[in-house]
Amino acid sequence: MSAPVLVTGLPRSGTSWTGKMLVAGGGLVYVNEPLNPQHPPGRCPGVLRAEVTHRFQYICDDNADVWLPAFRDTVALRYRWLAELRANRSPYDLARLVRYGTAFALGRVAGRRALLDDPFAVLSAGWFARRLGCRVVALVRDPVSFVASWQRLGWAVSFRELLEQPLLVRDHPEVMELRTLAGSGDRVAQAAALWRVAHTILARTPDILLTSYESLAADPIAGFRRLYAYADLQWTPAAERRIARACTGGSGRVTGAFAWSGLSRTAYRRMDSRRALDAGARGLGHEDAARVRALTSGP
Repeated sequence: MSAPVLVTGLPRSGTSWTGKMLVAGGGLVYVNEPLNPQHPPGRCPGVLRAEVTHRFQYICDDNADVWLPAFRDTVALRYRWLAELRANRSPYDLARLVRYGTAFALGRVAGRRALLDDPFAVLSAGWFARRLGCRVVALVRDPVSFVASWQRLGWAVSFRELLEQPLLVRDHPEVMELRTLAGSGDRVAQAAALWRVAHTILARTPDILLTSYESLAADPIAGFRRLYAYADLQWTPAAERRIARACTGGSGRVTGAFAWSGLSRTAYRRMDSRRALDAGARGLGHEDAARVRALTSGP
């Protein structure tokens, strides 16, 4: 079987959009955020039979005894029906069980591959490439647009969830830079620091494809054609038409993305990707934008 695909990057970097456009070719089964610790979309043992304890869960060879067999099942599209049924029995959960279980089964019969759309895998991208053989597409968004998006949504991250993972701190000491901002109310500085640390880690990670969200959005047809080639996916006229429709329509409203709604709980909405770029920094003042540039540039 050909390699599974992982699309990752910090939340609000275009991972769900990118994942959906790769699935548009018909050769992949979309798996939404198995490492998200919030249920849903995470904590679904039918999809991933392992306990996720942290946002940005760090996975490496030293804890792979749990994660490797679990993810081997996921990328092989082996759905754990009984485990899911034991853990989650609400009407929504049962609908999700049927949807995912059926998609996994049909995907295996059709010879499709798994596509993991998971921003929470961003700090473990190298492990997915090395141990699972994933073709990893890592999205990087302009830091000002990234921070502005988090500010519009009122998002913040608990740095303690990163700092209390000793294997992460051991392998990526720059995570300790976040210690001074743990518990801070300065959400702009926090988001900028998270961007800088994640970008530093990704930039030195081998065997992944770093991809600029802005360049992809500016020319989606050419950009996705390159990603299809990297992921060993067939680029067809049907895929091109679907991507063109999805990236040139809609109102360009992207602020509601990443809300937990809908059966798939996905962030993607149809949009005009070029127009969306124009609104990237919306809501972030010039002073804060300059701060972000200063906080994320250079050593």
